[in-house]
Amino acid sequence: MFPFSRGKVMDVREGTKRRKVSGGLRGCRRSVAGKMKLEPGKVLRSLTVEENNHTKPMEEDEDEDDDCFSISFLRCDRLDTGVAVSPRYSLLREVGRGSYGVVYEALARKTGARVAVKRLLCDAPENVELALAEFWALTSLENRHQNVVQLEECVLQRNGLAQKMSHGNKRSRQYLRLVETSLKGERIMGYPAEPCYLWFVMEFCEGGDLNQYILSRRPDPQTNRSFMRQLTSAVAFLHKNNIVHRDLKPDNILISQKSGSPVLKVADFGLSKVCAGLNSKNADEHPAAAAEGRGSNQNSIVNINKFWLSSACGSDFYMAPEVWEGHYTAKADIFALGIIIWAMIERITFIDAESKRELLGTYIRQGTEIVPVGEALLENPKMVLHIPQKARSTMSDGVKKLLQDMLAVNPQDRPDAFQLEVRMDQVTCAA
Repeated sequence: MFPFSRGKVMDVREGTKRRKVSGGLRGCRRSVAGKMKLEPGKVLRSLTVEENNHTKPMEEDEDEDDDCFSISFLRCDRLDTGVAVSPRYSLLREVGRGSYGVVYEALARKTGARVAVKRLLCDAPENVELALAEFWALTSLENRHQNVVQLEECVLQRNGLAQKMSHGNKRSRQYLRLVETSLKGERIMGYPAEPCYLWFVMEFCEGGDLNQYILSRRPDPQTNRSFMRQLTSAVAFLHKNNIVHRDLKPDNILISQKSGSPVLKVADFGLSKVCAGLNSKNADEHPAAAAEGRGSNQNSIVNINKFWLSSACGSDFYMAPEVWEGHYTAKADIFALGIIIWAMIERITFIDAESKRELLGTYIRQGTEIVPVGEALLENPKMVLHIPQKARSTMSDGVKKLLQDMLAVNPQDRPDAFQLEVRMDQVTCAA
């Protein structure tokens, strides 16, 4: 998520090697995602039959919700490792692997519907913090939005048994232990021999991510305009519900094609922040209090941009200048969205030094190096962005002006998510 160690990258459009600038965040506090990126040994591996076929019952809690169900394990001839099958879902195959979790394609046994199941190992406080951030964000949404990935349910597994998680369930000792682990920064969820996992069951997006979809097809202005409207609608919805995503990038934008037309789904809320129920001083200092603010967000739509965040987190090519400094608001999401849309329209790409994948992302050339736009603007606030980059670009004047405003070095000069949604409809309809 957050590559602090930068290696060589390839400028795909010109075929010349460029080296990213060296250095970290200029003394800013690193995110937990950044810490995990430096520890490849923490990458989650598939559970084997022997590791997970526990028969010991889960520790019983007083006043615990009676919604536990057993998880059985079996060997599948089509896969090299054991596949978990619960009474509700059958895991089919691994479709993704990140710094702190594994994503599977699965079947709902009752309906036969395909779902995505993300398994997160809660073996360290930083893992728990990321898992709870995603859980709090997705469960704080009282309404659905077609461009935000839908969480079906979240299950806590321990000792071979599982219990459905519910938002703010203060009667659940297991839930409270997770919160305490995150807040205290120390493991309290049992012993290493008793692994604890969170399973997120979500809608399955068969179209891959935005990188894969855009770069595998010929340029289509109509698709670009549709995606621009969908993205701004999703971010406006999240900000209306007091959620700052903080890691918007093409990797975290999935594509569903169930309806026949591509529908974007903003996903991966591991670095998100729920700002409801807090004062505007520093929302990063009270994550649990923010999560418990569900239901109080409808009367504070405008105030989302007054909540100050201090954790310097995200992915460097999409980070706003103020994020590098560790003092920012929800306007950082607007900057990231500007980078994504600009790169999508002009197909500006680079090769990621770690994954070796071609990714959509805009950057600034400084001699023989390429530098993230946000970092370059932090170094030189008076720098003028050349939008569009290509001499023969078909980008309209309206889109050009909107991107320049979205990427303003001063966050106060950027439109908020609700202004952006209105302006995006105007410029895309005019085009």
